[in-house]
Amino acid sequence: MLLVCSERNFAEVPGDTTMDSAEKRLNELGYKQELRREMTMFKTLAISFSTMTLFTGITPLYGSSLQYAGPATLVWGWIVVSFFTWFVGIAMAEICSSFPTTGSLYFWAAHLAGPKWGPFSSWCCAWLETIGLIAGIGTQSIILLSTGTNKGGGYFAPKWLFLCMYIGLTVIWAVLNTFALEVIALIDIVSIWWQVIGGLVIVIMLPLVALSTKSASFVFTHLELAPESTGISSKPYAAILSFLVSQYSLYGYDAAAHLTEETKGADKNGPIAILGSIGIISVFGWAYILALTFSIQDFGYLYDPNNETAGAFVPAQILYDAFHGRYHNSAGAIILLFVIWGSFFFGGLSITTSAARVVYALSRDKGVPFSHLWRQLHPKYKVPSNAVWLCAAICILLGLPILKVNVVFTAITSICTIGWVGGYAVPIFARLVMSEKNFKPGPFYLGKARRPICLVAFLWICYTCSVFLLPTLYPIDWDTFNYAPVALGVALGLVMLWWLLDARKWFKGPVRNIDIQNDKV
Repeated sequence: MLLVCSERNFAEVPGDTTMDSAEKRLNELGYKQELRREMTMFKTLAISFSTMTLFTGITPLYGSSLQYAGPATLVWGWIVVSFFTWFVGIAMAEICSSFPTTGSLYFWAAHLAGPKWGPFSSWCCAWLETIGLIAGIGTQSIILLSTGTNKGGGYFAPKWLFLCMYIGLTVIWAVLNTFALEVIALIDIVSIWWQVIGGLVIVIMLPLVALSTKSASFVFTHLELAPESTGISSKPYAAILSFLVSQYSLYGYDAAAHLTEETKGADKNGPIAILGSIGIISVFGWAYILALTFSIQDFGYLYDPNNETAGAFVPAQILYDAFHGRYHNSAGAIILLFVIWGSFFFGGLSITTSAARVVYALSRDKGVPFSHLWRQLHPKYKVPSNAVWLCAAICILLGLPILKVNVVFTAITSICTIGWVGGYAVPIFARLVMSEKNFKPGPFYLGKARRPICLVAFLWICYTCSVFLLPTLYPIDWDTFNYAPVALGVALGLVMLWWLLDARKWFKGPVRNIDIQNDKV
């Protein structure tokens, strides 16, 4: 019979007085310390912030969100989404403080749902997280502007070359993640300063360089639908779709939870990193949106297929118009686009780190095929290198359809958001309905506030997942159809079928790997 130690029992073990509080809690939960616990709070915050990234979410979807209903809904949408994101982050911070484990979301779901529903909750949450793997995108605009722009004979990267760049970046991320986590942590410290300093440069410089800026009334109050381009004439529906850029950008803060077994004092520093990354991205993200929107020179020209960026890269066009308008060259725009591209690179690196920890934790609990392979650690660096390369292979496979399907990025964006954010819902709902006497709080504890906070967080997650299943363009045909519901339905259907036919017989959730006595968990 597997039992775990109480804090009282631990205190009686000689030499245990200096044990890290999070390591002690990890032992209580039935896990021994295997990964190196050498991450500081700032390094964990850096990785969490890099996973969210300042530019990665906003840049690809800014143009489409602006086109749906104009600037007002885009600008205020960020405020609304940030407000509700805090509820989700606070709910997750409390759970992270109580369960500082690498398995994070699915581990939380298993323990919070209780012995009856724990295995099923854990199974659903684990696979939602896995389905939420994300792909990076963002080099085409740099190539186009660097080679003369669309008007000047610039090189517009074909699909096969874009796929090669995508695969190359994925391999680079995997190689870097094969080394010690300390290397990744140092890179992510560079990342946080890259994005903060780069973000400040863009936010301050762009409106100053632009020959003219839009009025405050245009930015904060102007509504303008584009039914001829989007096929959407309903203002409420257009406003809902314009929020997508914010909902896509404001998640990923659970990366701090995935690193809790490698973070010193994770029961305290994990929640700080989660909430800190939300706070930083909320402020800088809104500032970035405002800088872009105020700096628009000609709203209609942004979507002209004959403009310098072929009407496909609105943020790049805004940068080009500002610098070319004042200096008659695009060098400044290219430099700032490299700052944005760096954010994509750092984000992909951090996401690979986070995804590998999920696969490692799930493999440790025998929840994926060939678990014995994916749970192995690098003998020297003590990182889950096999899990890293499995994640890289899956990401490459996800990108292959881009050769034939035009809406791959939209579909992957939706699947990624639904899978990743949907995974948050399972432990938060379990925390909402569980009996308080069965919960052992950590240093970050909500007390009586947990029920209303968890309720708002859960409802917001359900709403977010729903809107990413909606059609984004009309009329609906093979080129405009949102494939996310079909792809997600097939994936979740297979996972549920696996559960019903086989997995429910052997998958019991997190598997303890420590065999010591305990009074209470």
